[in-house]
Amino acid sequence: MRRLQALVLAFLVPMLAVVPASAEDEVRIGKQGDFIPLVAGKPYLHVIHEGRSVKVQRVQEPDYELKGYFAKTARKCPPFCIQPISPDTGVQPIGEVELFDFIETKLRDGSGVLIDARTASWFRKGTIPGSVNYPFTLFDKGFEDPEVRDLLKSFGVQEREETGAVEKLLEDWGWVDSPHKTEGWDFTAAKDLVVWCNGPACGQSPRAIRGLLKTGSPGEKIKYYRGGMQMWQLWGLTTVVPRQ
Repeated sequence: MRRLQALVLAFLVPMLAVVPASAEDEVRIGKQGDFIPLVAGKPYLHVIHEGRSVKVQRVQEPDYELKGYFAKTARKCPPFCIQPISPDTGVQPIGEVELFDFIETKLRDGSGVLIDARTASWFRKGTIPGSVNYPFTLFDKGFEDPEVRDLLKSFGVQEREETGAVEKLLEDWGWVDSPHKTEGWDFTAAKDLVVWCNGPACGQSPRAIRGLLKTGSPGEKIKYYRGGMQMWQLWGLTTVVPRQ
């Protein structure tokens, strides 16, 4: 019995050591740890932003309250109208925990892009670490625009050569499975995108998403972080000011 107790203690003590003895990192960001059940949640995560590592965590001050622009609720509608849960039935809305997972997986390994779809002036005031700024107005131009075409290619989208008559006929009949191909583009290897803006009453990222869908981008490769900057700041999460 004593030997069993010793083995249990030897296993538990290293796990207990990861729990902070002080109040530091007490306000955690995520769900209960998968591999360390005694830890109440993930205290922080790291993301590369503009070539440097940024520690993303919540404000540790218990009395912290959101102030300023994002604390406002009484703004005129339009334009500040509450947005639907998703701008399109084919696009999945996500919350903060899902965004944390995206940051630590697809953003980290290069298979995903986190898009701040606000105007440049908003982006310069502060953004979610790891985000790149592609204003929603860019996607209004359509895939005929050279800038949009280059952007799609940077997302891993391949421009298709002219489809032969036989191949096109087979695709039209459904005999060739090509769910991620359009007449001019192949989205099969396209990166996953998470698009966001100022929050639930902001129409900029929904507009960007609808523009992406018009280019042929599959909805299943696009996620909508509806909470945006308002919810990100409400939770006291880290923001960064881009380098000028």
